[in-house]
Amino acid sequence: MSGLEIERKFLVLDDSYKALATSSTHIKQGYICSDRGCTVRVRIRGHQAFLTIKGPSLDEGLSRYEFEKEITVEEAEQLFRLCEPGVIDKRRYLVPVGKHVFEVDEFYGDNGGLVVAEVELGSVDEPFERPDFLGLEVTGDRRYYNSMLTRYPYNTWD
Repeated sequence: MSGLEIERKFLVLDDSYKALATSSTHIKQGYICSDRGCTVRVRIRGHQAFLTIKGPSLDEGLSRYEFEKEITVEEAEQLFRLCEPGVIDKRRYLVPVGKHVFEVDEFYGDNGGLVVAEVELGSVDEPFERPDFLGLEVTGDRRYYNSMLTRYPYNTWD
């Protein structure tokens, strides 16, 4: 997959999303490069692996270019050796709400206690149904970017 990714990100108020989820998957990811807003990420999601390149954020964090290529799990494990320090460890829940599917990430390890939800949109002004578990919108807040969470984990915040 490649193209422009448009998404909004929110903090999650409670765990009511779990009862609505249609599936969940464990994710481990690291960053080969995360500089000047561009990232090269390696991810293992369940039994699949991906190499993803993302460009800098546009539209105050609403959109960015993304290129993603599936690779083997073995290749991903090798690429983790090239990653910057810090690993993201999380469980992703897929939660259908109206015409959209929210991806709710529950973080572990140094980011334990952080739960965020993202929804991908077709345009920056596309309307979407807002579920009750959504809290404060943090779209564009760089602290919540996964690449930043590897350097400045949630458990170190004031």
